[in-house]
Amino acid sequence: MHTSTWTSLLFLGLANLVPEASARPSSCPPPLKPGKALYMISNGARNSVIALPINSNGLLGQGTSTPTDGWGSNFVTITNNKKEAAGPDALASQAALTISGNYLFAVNPGSNTVTMFSIDPKNPLKLTMLGQPVPVLGDFPNTVAASAKNNIVCVGSSGAKSGIACAPFSARGIGKMDQLRPVGLKQTTPPVGPTLTVSQVFFSGDEETLFTTVKGDPTTNVTGTLGVFPVDQPCDTRDAATVSTDGKLTKVDGTVVLFGSSTIQNSTDIFVTDPAFGAAVLSVDAESGAASIKGKATIEGQKATCWVAISPDTNTAFVTDVSSNRIVEVSTTDASIKSVTDLSANGDPGLIDLRAAGSFIYALSPGNGTTLPAVTVMDARSKKQVQHFQIKGLGASKSTQGAAVLL
Repeated sequence: MHTSTWTSLLFLGLANLVPEASARPSSCPPPLKPGKALYMISNGARNSVIALPINSNGLLGQGTSTPTDGWGSNFVTITNNKKEAAGPDALASQAALTISGNYLFAVNPGSNTVTMFSIDPKNPLKLTMLGQPVPVLGDFPNTVAASAKNNIVCVGSSGAKSGIACAPFSARGIGKMDQLRPVGLKQTTPPVGPTLTVSQVFFSGDEETLFTTVKGDPTTNVTGTLGVFPVDQPCDTRDAATVSTDGKLTKVDGTVVLFGSSTIQNSTDIFVTDPAFGAAVLSVDAESGAASIKGKATIEGQKATCWVAISPDTNTAFVTDVSSNRIVEVSTTDASIKSVTDLSANGDPGLIDLRAAGSFIYALSPGNGTTLPAVTVMDARSKKQVQHFQIKGLGASKSTQGAAVLL
């Protein structure tokens, strides 16, 4: 979504023949506007939203931290019968925060709430909390989606009380959550993961369907699940739209650990990551909930390919691996691999959440406790790193998660 570098065309001797000669051929698309700010949650004991300004050239600047009035948390891993708090990738999810219009929503996994902010259109680093953090009915909320069309926010929770709850929102804040839509988990709080947890909630491109991806477990032959919940439009326009509580949970053959997802522009297909093999394009029938693999990418050497962002500039998907410091570009039509960008020279251990804006990709590395959290900015066309921005202070740590861009 960031502005590309355009090569000036020199019309030698033709200046008088071509009035107001343009530096860009009429057949070329106009440059995309850059984003205004990048956001993530600190996910610390006192959770906060970290905001970094995006300059006109697409590069990041020094940011701010705004408390959510909630707590962060980490899922638990068990190694040799020893429990440890996970990190990096503390939430085992994509979309720990999201933007809808000039509103930002952030989960608080440790206090089981979601916080809503308004974003100052003149100063995107200025966030104002609307109301108070709202209980989400579930335990360990780790992913959130919002629909500007329907004024609905939905939160996925992965703890002992797991599922998806939704609520209306307005300029006054978030209303009361409706009820938990179960997704078939039997977990603890915090959950033992990363498998068998909710990965992401997100709306379809037309915002008429809410989807969720739920991880399976290869050690127990449990297949990944895609949840499909239609948005019910009221007959009386004075009433609010709601997300159906009668959704479909579909086991997607050929997938194992469904993780990060993205809708594909001008398509009803969905792009998904799966750390069991790489990534896939799913064909989805929103009415029946049926889903099947349309294309599949086996990424050689991958360890945990879990997050995805689709660039509107290249119309390709970019995926990241928490254990490998590289960005892999994948086709959104057949999931064929287009390019692999090695970023190991910048010293990060791996990458998690990422977003695409203008002609750039912004990928978060929370670090591992010894390396600083950082964001790599990559040009989506040239596939080259243009900035490695270390996040100093602001509450960032290896528990930091999420990525959202204000456009």
